[in-house]
Amino acid sequence: MPSEKDAPGMPYTGGEKDTLHASLERHRDAVLWKLDGLDDEQLRRPMTPSGTSLLGLVKHLASVEYGWFVETFGGEPEPLWFDPYADEDMTVAPGETTQRITDFYARARAAADHVITERSLNDLGRPTWRDHPVSLRWVLVHMIEETARHAGHMDIVRELIDGATGDHPRVTGTA
Repeated sequence: MPSEKDAPGMPYTGGEKDTLHASLERHRDAVLWKLDGLDDEQLRRPMTPSGTSLLGLVKHLASVEYGWFVETFGGEPEPLWFDPYADEDMTVAPGETTQRITDFYARARAAADHVITERSLNDLGRPTWRDHPVSLRWVLVHMIEETARHAGHMDIVRELIDGATGDHPRVTGTA
């Protein structure tokens, strides 16, 4: 019986690529779980002096998944309706719906997963905003860090909104 400390779907004896991908998935799922049960106003409410909101963080994570995985490895990310270099990926404009941003994140995840599946950890890509190549292994580690960091921010923001904490729903009724 899995304990509360077990990570669902984590390949505890899997290979490097499967383990890295599963870790990224776990943090991605935590990001989405932070949105559960909140209304649109709560999701877009800035909760820090810098304007951090739950939905803004999801929009940012979608943008960086497209950049690091898709663009870096020669794919074509979907056209953006905002400028990530002007920090517009961290804010939610009045006309942007929750559905639009969560769908954007789902598409970014799927596009990134395609790159992860099709390439080896040693494959090199070149981000357009850097002057050196990076391996898929490095990008996976970087995106685990990025996603976990922002999931932690989301945990604090969510706690400020309604007191909920944690990185996944708690399993009840298990021994």
